[in-house]
Amino acid sequence: MRVPTAAVTAASLIGGWQIARSTGVRPLGGAVLAAGGVLAGREWVRRTSPAVTAGLAATYVGAFGLSHPLAKRIGAWPSVLAVSAVTAAASYVLADRKAPR
Repeated sequence: MRVPTAAVTAASLIGGWQIARSTGVRPLGGAVLAAGGVLAGREWVRRTSPAVTAGLAATYVGAFGLSHPLAKRIGAWPSVLAVSAVTAAASYVLADRKAPR
């Protein structure tokens, strides 16, 4: 079964942030983020080249890192939604829309 990595990355970035925010337990949000990264990463390895997988992983981790300073400029929700959209779009274009091998 093909897992839609665009949905996984967006949901784990948004869900991880929301869980950390609502519970006050940042490691719990990090666990959601890590689980989403592992699930998406497994699919990227199966569907794409090592270079594309590395680029998508860097985009995912970079989105998490960028969301923090971006939130100071535009707010938390807009920041999380923006980085999630960019990451999901990259995942879709580079991994999800391709036909299975």
